[in-house]
Amino acid sequence: MINPDWSATSADYARHRQGFPPRFYDLIGAQGLFAPGMRVLDLGTGTGVVARALAARGGDLLGLDVAPGQIAEARRLAAEDDVAARFEEGFAERSGQPDASFDLVVAAQCWHWFDRALAAAEARRVLRPGGALLICHHDWMAHPGTVAHATEFLIEAHNPRWRMGRGSGFYPAWADDLRLAGFRDLGFAGFDHDAIYPREAWRGRIRASAGVGGSMGGEAVTRFDAELAALLDARFPEEPLRVPHRIFAIWAFRPAA
Repeated sequence: MINPDWSATSADYARHRQGFPPRFYDLIGAQGLFAPGMRVLDLGTGTGVVARALAARGGDLLGLDVAPGQIAEARRLAAEDDVAARFEEGFAERSGQPDASFDLVVAAQCWHWFDRALAAAEARRVLRPGGALLICHHDWMAHPGTVAHATEFLIEAHNPRWRMGRGSGFYPAWADDLRLAGFRDLGFAGFDHDAIYPREAWRGRIRASAGVGGSMGGEAVTRFDAELAALLDARFPEEPLRVPHRIFAIWAFRPAA
């Protein structure tokens, strides 16, 4: 069960979760998915990490999320960064946006939470002909011996119902979501990189994760965090931590005719 107070972790999420690295934005530009001046709809925007990054690169951004707390935090961070992105409450499956009004629809780190068939159909509706739907993830890799591997086992010890550990960082099934919604000219890309986390930032990142803040109560999160701090002290004393991550992106285009 999702913790109904998870929105209260948005400050931890915004402060400690690293966004996609610059190489990701270079990649989508090189693929012709994004260019300055494009109108972009960011579904499941959360605290607006991707929306703010694209707005800073010249995009005309609207971010949607169902969580009022996330939208409030996204607006605060956009103002703090002096970035002209807009944020509204809204659903990926029924955005309320006009037909053919966006050049790019993005779903970053959130596609698995949606009704994927409905979200893909809605993205196709709001995209202009020739526009693209881009689905992307930025996942830690729990390679044996890494801090992410040890952290996942600790999450499972506290939350046995959590089933999101030891992923591959690849999501090939999403190709069918795009094809069945009528998108064409499918493309994939990705790369691995080490995200650099100060130890306190890694703890904050994990407190805000679905397996901890998303499903545990406040006291349970506090107990977990204390154990994670002890684990880091005992096994990973380096500062900062190097955490292997994998970028995965898949996209396709609304046919021009």
